Amino acid sequence: MRAYYYDNLPGDQRLLHDSPPSTPISAERLKELNVYYKRIPVAEHEREIPRIMAERGYKNIDKIHVSKEGLGEVYEAKIKAFFDEHLHEDEEIRYILSGAGFFDVRESPSDNWIRLAVEPGDLLIIPAGIYHRFTTDVKDDIEALRLFQDAPKWIAINRSPETEKNEHRVGYLQSIGVATAAA
Repeated sequence: MRAYYYDNLPGDQRLLHDSPPSTPISAERLKELNVYYKRIPVAEHEREIPRIMAERGYKNIDKIHVSKEGLGEVYEAKIKAFFDEHLHEDEEIRYILSGAGFFDVRESPSDNWIRLAVEPGDLLIIPAGIYHRFTTDVKDDIEALRLFQDAPKWIAINRSPETEKNEHRVGYLQSIGVATAAA
């Protein structure tokens, strides 16, 4: 995985959006934001993913294939929904099996976007309460395992003044040492 500040220039969201000079983000900075990354070679994932699930108390797993072929007529609508800035009330764990894409996370308190370029073998854990979004790269094809604590679900809560009061958002900000008015 490669992490860097998103350039915020208009254009296709599926492009790198990393203007020169690139501003990389360290693994330490990601940890400060409670964003975790681990490299697991695809050949080892069938052994490692169950171990991680047990460590983190996850009971369910499914596979998602985000592609024009795989999603058909709903592809464009899904990509648009995934790229709307949102948060979840559960952490989001993705393990990339094939293809490539980008997870963008909001850095707090700066509110800058950090782009996380993911490829096969990348395991990414995005904490509950962090604003983020997702898109494929220009090949429009990524396959990932999704891990869930309970029944598989994907409930996005789009960013709004109300989400700033969401208990998971407030808890996230407190966990990284950012005071909030709602806290």
